[in-house]
Amino acid sequence: QVQLVESGGGLVQAGGSLRLSCAGSGRTFSIYDMGWFRQAPGKEREFVAGISWSGGSTNYVDSVKGRFTISRDNRKNTVYLQMNSLKPDDTAVYYCAVRTDPGKYGYWGQGTQVTVSS
Repeated sequence: QVQLVESGGGLVQAGGSLRLSCAGSGRTFSIYDMGWFRQAPGKEREFVAGISWSGGSTNYVDSVKGRFTISRDNRKNTVYLQMNSLKPDDTAVYYCAVRTDPGKYGYWGQGTQVTVSS
């Protein structure tokens, strides 16, 4: 079992920045690949960014490339999402998740709201 708690969301103006954190506890956190997802009102949840267990490999959805950066600190059992040049379209609830099997994320946090005003 892995427990995840996201933090760092809030209200920011377009062009601003936020850093989300996802603190993990329970089973060994550092052995898992991790991901950030988001869900906007009326839309399906979408993948935003992923990071390998070591932090050596990352990937992003096209819409955030060059603006968002995913990172992790396994000593602190924490994954981060640095979000710069935010746009109103980035408004959503952001979730972190643990990838437990190829293509499957088995543990999820409760989410943190990000609202970008124009």
